[in-house]
Amino acid sequence: MSDYFVTGATGFIGRFFVQELIANREGQIFVLCRAGSLSRLQKLIDEWGSDRVVPVVGDLSAPQLGVAPEWIKAHAGEIGHFFHLAAIYDMTADDATNDAMNIDGTRSALELAGALAAGTFHQVSSVAAAGDYKGVFTEDMFDEGQPLPSPYHRTKFESEKIVREESPVPWRVYRPAIVVGHSETGQMDKIDGPYYFFPLIKRLRDSLPGWIPLLGLDLRDTNVVPVDYVAKAMDHLAHVPGQDGQAFFLTNPDPQGAIEMINLFCRAARAPKFATPIDRRISESAAIKALPEALRPASLFAAAVHSRPVSAVFDQTVGRLGIPSEVLAHVNFTATFDSSRAQALLAGSGISVPPLESYAEALWNYWEENLDDSTARDKKARRALEGKYVVITGASSGIGEVTAKKVAQLGGIPVLVARGREKLETLQRTIEMRGGTAFVYSCDLSDYEAIDALAAKLSDELPRIDFVVNSAGRSIRRSIKLSLDRFHDFERTMQLNYFGAIRLVMGLIPKMSATGGGHVVNLSSIAVLTKIPRFSAYAASKAALDSWSNVVGSELHSDGISFTTIRMPLVRTPMIAPTKMYEKFPTISPGQAGDIVVRALVEKPEAINTLGGQFGAALHTAAPKTAHKVLNIAYQAFPDSAAARAHAEDEAAAVPRETASQKEMVGRLLKGLRWGR
Repeated sequence: MSDYFVTGATGFIGRFFVQELIANREGQIFVLCRAGSLSRLQKLIDEWGSDRVVPVVGDLSAPQLGVAPEWIKAHAGEIGHFFHLAAIYDMTADDATNDAMNIDGTRSALELAGALAAGTFHQVSSVAAAGDYKGVFTEDMFDEGQPLPSPYHRTKFESEKIVREESPVPWRVYRPAIVVGHSETGQMDKIDGPYYFFPLIKRLRDSLPGWIPLLGLDLRDTNVVPVDYVAKAMDHLAHVPGQDGQAFFLTNPDPQGAIEMINLFCRAARAPKFATPIDRRISESAAIKALPEALRPASLFAAAVHSRPVSAVFDQTVGRLGIPSEVLAHVNFTATFDSSRAQALLAGSGISVPPLESYAEALWNYWEENLDDSTARDKKARRALEGKYVVITGASSGIGEVTAKKVAQLGGIPVLVARGREKLETLQRTIEMRGGTAFVYSCDLSDYEAIDALAAKLSDELPRIDFVVNSAGRSIRRSIKLSLDRFHDFERTMQLNYFGAIRLVMGLIPKMSATGGGHVVNLSSIAVLTKIPRFSAYAASKAALDSWSNVVGSELHSDGISFTTIRMPLVRTPMIAPTKMYEKFPTISPGQAGDIVVRALVEKPEAINTLGGQFGAALHTAAPKTAHKVLNIAYQAFPDSAAARAHAEDEAAAVPRETASQKEMVGRLLKGLRWGR
C-alpha cells in the first residue's frame, strides 16, 4: 500500500478523480491546498465522506509547491503516485497566466515529486499538445513540428515536454479531449468548450419555434468526453503496471462532428437545429480535395476566424453572447486522436466513453439550472432581490430548487423549506460554495401544527420576510370514474396545495405587515385555465389557491402585501416523471420555470399565463360546449395513469380505450399541443 499526492483536487477533474481514489484505492490521499482555500477543501472532504483525504498547505507558484520541508522529510518515500492536475484548462487565458500555471507549476510539481522520491509522476496534459497537427496523431507522437496557435496550446505542449525531459521519477501523461460535465448528473463547475454556445442556444430557443431550421456550417470534427470517464480512466491507467513513460489519449474513439454536437444540445434545449447545406459529401468530395489544403472551406473558415478583422467582428457579434473568438476558432480539431493504447488497456474494465446523445440533455439541464448567469446579469432583478429574504417551499427539487439557485445568483437570501432536510442542506452547501447565503428549515407542509411552528420560527429568526414562493405541491392524474371511492385523493391534494399554502402565508402575514410588506408567488397550473381531463383534484386545489390570493390581495393592499399567480405549463420535474405519457407532451425545463418565478418576484404582476393557457381559457369562455367536446375526445384517446388503473376493479369498463383514429383527431384539433402518440 502506498499513499497519493494530488494537486488540483478542488478543480473540476480533480474532485471527481479524488472520488475514484477514495472508492478504489487504499492509503492516504494528500491534496495540495492554499491556506485561503482550506475551508472550501473541507467542504469537499465532507462531501467525499472520507478521513483519508488530508490537506497539505502549499502554493502552486512556489518552489516545491511551497510545501514545508518538514512535511517533505516526514513523507519522503511514502508517495507511490503523484498526480499533477492543477493547471489552466482555458482557451481564453493569457500568456502570463498559462505560463505561471502550466509551465512553472509543472516544474514546481516535479521538484516536489523528486524530493518525495515518488513512485510515478502523473501529468494531466491535453489534446491541445497536438496543436493544429493535420492527420492522425498517435499516443506515441509528441514533437512533430505541429503549429501551436494559442498560449494554451503552447503551454500544454511545453509542460508535457518538461515532464518528458526533466522528470526525476518515472512518469505517465494523460491527454483528455474537451472535458464536459458528468454523464449522469451533468455536473460542471465552469463555462468551457461547448458551454460557450449554450447562451446562444438558449436565446434561439426563447426566440424561435423549435421546428425552424437554421443555416449552419460543417465545422469538421470535435471531441468531447464526460468528466466521469476521464476520472475513471485515469485511475485505471495509472495503476496498470509497466506503462511508465507512456502517454494516453482520453478521447472519444468516435469523434463527433462539431455541428452534430451543437445540434444535440439544441435538441436537449428544444431549440431550433442547424442544417448544413454544404456537408461532408461536398466538403470531402474529390473536387474539394483536389484543392490545396489552404483553399478548402474548413481551412478558409479557420484562417478567417484567426484573422484580426474577422476576430473583431465576432467579438462584437457572437462575442456579446459569451462566445470568445478563440473558442470559435478551436471548436474543431485538425488532428484525429488515436487512443488505441488507452482503449486496449481499458478493455474489460467497464470503462468506456458514452455516446454524447445519451447525456447531452443532462449537461444542458445542469447548465441551465446552475451555470446560466443571464439571470445574475439582470441589473433590474439584482436591485429587486439583493439582500432580500425569499422563503421557498418545495426547495429540495424541481422548480423550487432552481428558483433558490437563481435567487442566490442575484444576491438574494433563499430560505429553503421542504420535508427532507438532507437535500436542503446539500443545496445550502452548493449555494454557499458559490458565495451565497441560504437558510434551511425542514417542515412537513401537510401538517398544520408543523406549518404553524415553521411560521413562528421564521418570524422570530429572520429580520424580515420579503418574498414567499409556494412551490411545494402534489399532482394527481386520475379520472373521476376511478376516484369515486378515493375521496382522500381530493383531501390530500387540497391539504398540501391549498390549505398548507395559505396556512403558511397566513402565519407570515403579521411579520410581513410589521416589516413593510412582502410579495407572495403561488405556483398554480395551466390546468386551471384549460380544465384538462383527469386533473379534477389538482386543478381544483390550485383554483382554490388562485381565488384565495385574489381576494386576500385586495384586503392586504394597504399593508404592502401583494400576490402573483403563475399558471405554469407542464414542467419536466420529478413530480411528472412517473407519468410516461408526459414524455410526448410539450414541456418547459425547470430552468425556464425558474426564470418565470424570478420575473414574478421582480415585476410582481397579478398573474402570469402562457399563450396555451389563455387560448384554453378563451375557448371555455367563448364556446364552452365545444371546449368540452374537444377535451372529451382527448379524454377518450388517452388512458389513466398506470397507478390509477391499478386501483380500478374493472379496468376494461372503467377506462376508455385509446385508438389511433381518436389520437389523430385530437392531433388535428389541437395541433401543436402534442397530447401523445
